[in-house]
Amino acid sequence: MRWRGREESTNVEDRRGMSPRMVAGGGIGALLLAVLISQLTGIDISSILGPSAGTAPSSTQSTQYQPSQAEQDVTSFVKGILRSNEKIWGQKFQREGKSYHNPQMVLYSAQVTSACGMANAGMGPFYCPGDQKLYLDLSALGNMERQLKSNVSFKKAGDSALAYIVSHEFGHHIQTLMEISDWLNTQRHRLDTASFNQWQVRFELQADCLAGIWAHEDQKLHPERWEERDIPEAIKVAKVVGDDRIQSELQGRVRPDTFTHGTSEQRVGWFYEGYRSGNLDKCDTFHLPDPRF
Repeated sequence: MRWRGREESTNVEDRRGMSPRMVAGGGIGALLLAVLISQLTGIDISSILGPSAGTAPSSTQSTQYQPSQAEQDVTSFVKGILRSNEKIWGQKFQREGKSYHNPQMVLYSAQVTSACGMANAGMGPFYCPGDQKLYLDLSALGNMERQLKSNVSFKKAGDSALAYIVSHEFGHHIQTLMEISDWLNTQRHRLDTASFNQWQVRFELQADCLAGIWAHEDQKLHPERWEERDIPEAIKVAKVVGDDRIQSELQGRVRPDTFTHGTSEQRVGWFYEGYRSGNLDKCDTFHLPDPRF
């Protein structure tokens, strides 16, 4: 994906170098951390991570934070993807006469405070509907890679995979604007865990479909930015982060009743459904007997 020269979002709050406060949340999944940056953008992240990646920062706030050039490049990329999502979804909502406002992206290191509670880098990128912000940590990737079993491997992915991740989390913002997040939250208090997980899976698969819509629209608006390998790379990551794949690799067994994001086949299928159609109506995962492909 040719990303240099993209317009960048200004809706970004940079908390890197700040001391953590109490935080929690959830997102696309911890394994995504192993797929980000170095394998997604081709940028060497060793200069970003350093030897203390994943350790808690000091209790003081740094006012002298200086990102490396590699980190600046990654930041510019995610800002560009964020801006593209802002424009595409803003225009879609405007055409349908619906109210729209942009989320904010928070860049942090190690730990961060959100309206959803306390979050750390091990949780991966996440969106918090309480403050309508996307949270992304660039500093703990190496630590997560060390925690993965040696038999977990990822083929080299491109920057389009990182774009998919950002767009998936942006999709959760769209779900918040459509009041789907609020509806899901009410189910949390009414259902047992296994039953709620089934709705959670549909919720996450819809976000995958919305990420596919972003790819459809961005490619249509700016075909010069896209390369033939980009969509296969995004699909590759969607496949890697399926619940069945993660559980099989890390736990040695698969328990469908504990799925929260969907199988590899489902995640790929719903991303591709959004990409192929570009139609929000095609992303209704909630009214199907079984959202499988």
